[in-house]
Amino acid sequence: MKEQFSLRTVRKKIILISKLAGVILMISYLISTRLPLEEDISLLLWVIFLILLIMMIDYLLGRFISDPIGKICEMAHRAARLDFSQPCGITSKDEFGELADNLNKMSENLQDTLEKLEKANIRLEEDVQQERKLLRERKELTDRLSHEMKTPIGVIRAYAEGIQDETDEEKRQKYSEIIISETERMSMLIETLLDLSALENGAASLVPERFDFVELAETVAGRLLIDTPEADFELQYELPEHKVFVYTDKQRMEQVLNNFIVNAKKNVSPKGTLRLSVVEQGPMLHFSVYNQGISIPPERLPKIWEKFYRDKDAKYSGSGLGLAIVAQILSMQDLEYGAENLSDGVRFFFSIPIIK
Repeated sequence: MKEQFSLRTVRKKIILISKLAGVILMISYLISTRLPLEEDISLLLWVIFLILLIMMIDYLLGRFISDPIGKICEMAHRAARLDFSQPCGITSKDEFGELADNLNKMSENLQDTLEKLEKANIRLEEDVQQERKLLRERKELTDRLSHEMKTPIGVIRAYAEGIQDETDEEKRQKYSEIIISETERMSMLIETLLDLSALENGAASLVPERFDFVELAETVAGRLLIDTPEADFELQYELPEHKVFVYTDKQRMEQVLNNFIVNAKKNVSPKGTLRLSVVEQGPMLHFSVYNQGISIPPERLPKIWEKFYRDKDAKYSGSGLGLAIVAQILSMQDLEYGAENLSDGVRFFFSIPIIK
């Protein structure tokens, strides 16, 4: 009996409503004909009751049939516009409720699929942009490398031809030394470029270790600044008197110090000051090297970290890759670095966390 009168299907709801309406209609008619009233009044009351019954049936059919269909149609229209922001709010335990649950699950799956597709499209667009960037960089790199190679190759060819025609042994020896020097210059340029490319492309990774930064700074500075008899500048330095440990790639950090110090040494003015500083400040260790000399024009400061960039006013020649390697190594560790003009010179700096 319970199953018979269960409202778990739309069909049973309609049949139950129709049966109840029929029974109520018959009972109401019988009651109206037996009321101690005049026939016309009894008929009028029955008609009024009949109207109320029809309105009740219309309300029940609307609630159980029309409203769920309307909600499902509304959700279908939103789905057609790819709008899955609102679920279908049918909670009945019949076919409409089951259909609403399936529609909600379908909407969630479609929404997840669209989000994944959108993320995939974003990644694809980023990959395409990255590929275009790499192609531009490769072309630029090829053009610049070709330009860089023209000078040493031209020099080598000129002196090689000179050796063929030169009979003076002393000059032939000098020409040979120049050829060897230019060959080493090309070799160093290619090795540096390959090293930078490996860092940029992830082919070379950092190998961090714990070491005393003060000792490393003293070693590099001693090799490049103190043990050079041709030095024509005043060296000043500020270093902690105790060990200060950091956790990073020691070999790469030596490259950074080497490039910063060599850059300062080449640009310090005659009889000028070159100041090396390593200072503890809270959890950070700040390294800087200052050279007294010509300032870098402000508009050129951001360019000094680019590959093959050279200051046209510089008094020395180089590969233009040293500071680019420094920037890449420090950027890979998210370390703050930079260069700034002071009143009578330039200061290069970076900061690194201290570890115990």
